[in-house]
Amino acid sequence: MKTVTAKKFVGAIDQGTTGTRFIIFDHEGRQISSAYREHEQIYPEPGWVEHDPREIWEKLEVVAGEALDQAGLKSRDLAALGITNQRETVFTWDDEGIPLHNGIVWQDRRTADRCEEVEGTKIERVVEERTGLRLDPYFSATKIEWLLEHVEGLEEKIEEGEVHFGTIETWLIWKLTGGKAYVTDHTNASRTMLFDIKKKKWDPELLDFFGVSRECLPDPVENVEVYGDVSGLEPLEGVPIGAALGDQQAALFGQGCYEPGEGKNTYGTGSFLLVNIGDEPIIGDRLLTTIGFSSGGETKYALEGSIYSTGATIQWLRDGLGLIKDAVESEDLARSLDGNEGVYLVPAFAGLGAPHWDSNARGTIVGLTRGSDERHLARAGLESIAYQVEDVLRVMKEETGRELAELRVDGGAAENDFLCQFQSDISSIPVVRTGIFESSALGAAYGAGLAVGLWDDLKELGKLIKTGNNQRFDPDMEPNQRSELYGQWKEAVKRAKNWNI
Repeated sequence: MKTVTAKKFVGAIDQGTTGTRFIIFDHEGRQISSAYREHEQIYPEPGWVEHDPREIWEKLEVVAGEALDQAGLKSRDLAALGITNQRETVFTWDDEGIPLHNGIVWQDRRTADRCEEVEGTKIERVVEERTGLRLDPYFSATKIEWLLEHVEGLEEKIEEGEVHFGTIETWLIWKLTGGKAYVTDHTNASRTMLFDIKKKKWDPELLDFFGVSRECLPDPVENVEVYGDVSGLEPLEGVPIGAALGDQQAALFGQGCYEPGEGKNTYGTGSFLLVNIGDEPIIGDRLLTTIGFSSGGETKYALEGSIYSTGATIQWLRDGLGLIKDAVESEDLARSLDGNEGVYLVPAFAGLGAPHWDSNARGTIVGLTRGSDERHLARAGLESIAYQVEDVLRVMKEETGRELAELRVDGGAAENDFLCQFQSDISSIPVVRTGIFESSALGAAYGAGLAVGLWDDLKELGKLIKTGNNQRFDPDMEPNQRSELYGQWKEAVKRAKNWNI
């Protein structure tokens, strides 16, 4: 039974790809303090990316202590602790908590050939139908398989019952509780390519195919529940761990998308658009299906569209071409034109993600004339972000049979007014910028607070979010103009596809 706490602060661990942040929020969802440390990106070979679990753990202790000191608080002042993390990245360790290999990061492509071997087989269909994912080295299964085949002595340790595999929240919870809790939350489990999202259990057929022993995997648990108290990290000693969610699902939760048809888009290096689809998963052809969040015996599923290059496009204009000094300048250049004058940029620098899934697509600029300059490229770059989101929104409408009432946005590029307005115009949907730019951390904090009674239910959280510092962008474009612009975008995408063959 959920207890009610008189404490008014919640801590959130936001363990991301480039670093670890610890944020403290108050009862109104306001950020009180924050501390951050980067960790090393390890590249043993081209296309390989690794992280050192020891370094991440050490950085967590530092940022937790700093954030508490900033706020003038002690661990006893925190009602609970929530965790959000980079998804799909896999760690392995022994009973003593000693890592047996560097973590293999979600970006790592070392198992691409293995995935190609499995394409077109029965297992590919099993993966899609049971896990909601696509067969891809992005996910965890082939990473674990690689570790089993390449880490010396691992098989012997498995026979002795001394090996643990887990995504990062599993590693952190295990370490934080001194090895007492060996669990994975539903959202992270659903990104492994080993988890049946309907049954919410590890799938025996997939475990057998990839050679993974069930005894080496954590127990799946809901996203909102108390997993144990911290006993393994001095700054957080005694704090209940009340929630864990993968970063994109945590953002969905932090943006208050609790009802079917509510969705959010995070404009980061790439973009992740998730829409709550309710109590039953919808397995489509062009989008991923994942667990959105679970609590109190109820599970909400989400459709997810992963877009590879959005914020990275603006970084390319800045760092690759030197056309702008900072991201803010792109907005000024875009506004200096009345329209795009027929210039389109398709930022398929590493192929196209959802809904096209074309790894052979490459970046393309069309419509240039002698009068084209940095203004046109800046505007085309910003517009390309909105067009790619619209590509995903259209498929989501086809697969769910419903339109979003509004799109909630977060991430660095969401601060760009031109982008938010153009997104609203080209998608013919209100765009709501909630002012929550740390939405993943806030989602983890909200979940942890719910678990210990700091907030009563999702309705209370929804009201809290809606009364925040929201800014709304409403559509202001004629249908004919929208149709013409988007039609030209589709023609530009055709020219970018299948280039690297």
